[in-house]
Amino acid sequence: MKITAIKSYPVRVGVRNQLLVKVETDEGIYGWGESGMSYREKAVMGAIAHYTQFLLGRDPMNAGALWQEMYRSQYFEGGRVLSAAIAALDIAFHDIKGKALGVPVHQLLGGRHRHSVPTFATTSAPPGEEMIRQVRQLAEAGWTCVRLMADGQENEAIFEPRESIATTADWVTRAREELGPEMVLGVEYHHRLTVAEAASFCQKLPRGTIDFLEEPIRDETPSAYESLRRMTEIPFAIGEEFSSKWQFLPYVERDILQFARIDICNVGGFTEAMKVAGWAEAHYVDLMPHNPLGPVCTAASVHLAAAVPNFAWLECRSTPVERLGFDDRALFPVQLELDGASYPVPEGPGLGVEVDEERLKAAPFEYTAPPMLRRRDGSVTNW
Repeated sequence: MKITAIKSYPVRVGVRNQLLVKVETDEGIYGWGESGMSYREKAVMGAIAHYTQFLLGRDPMNAGALWQEMYRSQYFEGGRVLSAAIAALDIAFHDIKGKALGVPVHQLLGGRHRHSVPTFATTSAPPGEEMIRQVRQLAEAGWTCVRLMADGQENEAIFEPRESIATTADWVTRAREELGPEMVLGVEYHHRLTVAEAASFCQKLPRGTIDFLEEPIRDETPSAYESLRRMTEIPFAIGEEFSSKWQFLPYVERDILQFARIDICNVGGFTEAMKVAGWAEAHYVDLMPHNPLGPVCTAASVHLAAAVPNFAWLECRSTPVERLGFDDRALFPVQLELDGASYPVPEGPGLGVEVDEERLKAAPFEYTAPPMLRRRDGSVTNW
């Protein structure tokens, strides 16, 4: 089998662009992949165009060897753009291999450990009565793990950390009091805080209020997270921005994180994700995959989740309280479907997703950028 074409499709789906990649072969078998580097789709397309020059004519069944060649084919190895490009291609190679062998992708990874993949849902309302109502609605629909958004996430202009942590701590505490101890609750801060601010937030919460704190600070400096780790006992969910096993290294080896927010469409696809999963298992860290994209990313994440023993929940962005439009039924006529709050593990060949390529060709790409938040003094802060 030989690769005959690689096609990239940057398209607007719902509230965000998706970069879908199709790999075709001389046997008529094709595979779909997706890049996870939102807002920089054109940069990833440039990397894919470069890789295409030496991937044409190669055998996609050799996904692991091709991964090494793509990663090591330049003096300046790695980085988020290249890893996102490699991820999309690696996922497509696994889709092809599964179809060629007539087995689901999770069989290529060692077989499934579970018949369904539980998910966590996210509230769309800011901290307040509506947020608590949404958690109750999700509980009634079957979710047992819910992520709450910190105050200020809905504002696309101004973010003041101290105001946010005061309001969020108050309403998250009320949520726990009203909901009781059964529901798993987490808070997402989207790396908007400093170490001191994050510590202050944690210290404002009564013990046992939340079960995880997601991305409270930026990840570039592991020692900063270690400092925060010493100031709180709340488990950390970290890693959605990591693009390789080397970025996970200090966080896993130094026991900084408790949930690995691995993004299969950023970290280098199945080939790299399985290495991180095994490493995390040795440190009793569960995977909690990042999944803010479309049906291809969701399917890849479900196969990964099925094939590892150390798994907690998969992010789900299509719930009774959050409809972002990523799962457009016209573009993705065949996709994995939720059963309550879980995805049944698919048994068909490949990923189990089909894309209407003709509609994809006609779909628009819209230049977008994440909000550029500022403090009231005019300075730039993290989104």
